[in-house]
Amino acid sequence: MSWSPSMHRMLLFAFICLLFHHTQCYSWKTAFLKQQVDHFSFANQDTYAQRYLVNSTYWKRGGGPIFFYTGNEGDIEWFAQNTGFMWDIAEEFGAMLIFAEHRYYGQSLPYGNKSYSDAKYLGYLTSEQALADFAELLANVKSTNSGAAESPVIAFGGSYGGMLAAWMRIKYPHIITGAIAASAPILQFTGLTPCDAFNRVVTADFSSASAECAETIRKSWKALSKILVNDEGKEWIRTHWNLCVPLKGTEDVANLKDWLTNVWTNLAMVNYPYPANFLAPLPAYPVKAVCEHLTNSTLDDHSLLDEIFKGLSVYANFTGQTQCLDVSQQADQSLGDMGWDFQACTEMVMPMCGDGINDMFEAQPWNLEKYAEKCLKKWKVNPRPLMAPLIYGGRNISSSSNIVFSNGLLDPWSTGGVTKSLSDSLIAIIIPEGAHHLDLRAADPNDPPSVIKAREIEKQFISKWISSTKRDRKEIPKSFIVG
Repeated sequence: MSWSPSMHRMLLFAFICLLFHHTQCYSWKTAFLKQQVDHFSFANQDTYAQRYLVNSTYWKRGGGPIFFYTGNEGDIEWFAQNTGFMWDIAEEFGAMLIFAEHRYYGQSLPYGNKSYSDAKYLGYLTSEQALADFAELLANVKSTNSGAAESPVIAFGGSYGGMLAAWMRIKYPHIITGAIAASAPILQFTGLTPCDAFNRVVTADFSSASAECAETIRKSWKALSKILVNDEGKEWIRTHWNLCVPLKGTEDVANLKDWLTNVWTNLAMVNYPYPANFLAPLPAYPVKAVCEHLTNSTLDDHSLLDEIFKGLSVYANFTGQTQCLDVSQQADQSLGDMGWDFQACTEMVMPMCGDGINDMFEAQPWNLEKYAEKCLKKWKVNPRPLMAPLIYGGRNISSSSNIVFSNGLLDPWSTGGVTKSLSDSLIAIIIPEGAHHLDLRAADPNDPPSVIKAREIEKQFISKWISSTKRDRKEIPKSFIVG
């Protein structure tokens, strides 16, 4: 008996669903919509096909709400599988589910294989263009689906997707009734949040698991610098860390350190109370699992780095299937590292820094000039660090309404989130035991009480927004003719 490649994929997917019990096997219909590449100019008439996913299983035709996921930096199927909260409550609200893919990610490439080849093609990768895509998509859904014209739309999103959900409500309030913006760092911009805050939270997560763990990581940077100063040291790292590609010059060393920084950061972000495979296949409370290997910061440099590798293997090879350590890949390949790197070099400029004393990272001041030089060299663009706050309001969003901002205190991105309610309709929810947008994930028996309560509050606001839309539609005041 022989199995086709598609059968192999189906069996593998079923196995993954069983392995990670919290991951549900959801179903949807895939559709594409013709979109303008440039919504804000009449000079470029190019179009592209935007992918989106639809599930109408529980939708109450004739006014049932539309739950709309504002896709972020990756393959939209990946986000659909990891946003179980929407699926969990769809039946209760009689909602249609739509997951919209962000332009330049997944299959939604405006210029196909050329999309990333030159800034003249890639320059249309902006949040403003993405929001316009979402607005056009919703207009099309409402006009082509019988009974959807009066459906209120609730936007959902996590991380950058959470920023987009909030900004959709701010910029398109006539289309979006309300927004659940989970772990949305809309304040992680110049002048709004201290650049060292992020790294301090990451360090606190590791220190909470073990003070010795954070200290071991803190000392590892100097150990790496000493060992990697010559070819003999680089070969030692290649063999002891089982690197896929050997390190050659100073740029490779810098890239290795950047990769390590991102690994520690990612672990803090996805410090979930159950096994998960959001950024990589990981055990429950992965920070604790890593720290079980980082127990002695007084070791000599080589022994300390051997310890570090054991901890890294929890992130890089939890399944035991990884052949070698690939330091060029930051997370799950469904994430669009290249696209986000470009966005971080244009409008998503989020200053990060550390001093190596109050955090466990190598001392790294924020230097916009050097940052801009790298962006110009790599992408031929200059960053605009004040662009996003100018367009979307930064802290000055009190004129908006109907947004819930949720943040988990284990999540380093909470430092750039809205953590205090701004009005009776701009609500902040704090989840003490929550990691990165834990509340948007599917319900799990291991969920802490705080995230269960957070979801209940979010449901209350969703219900309130939907009810108010129907009430407002009925209570239209009469007009007056005076003269």
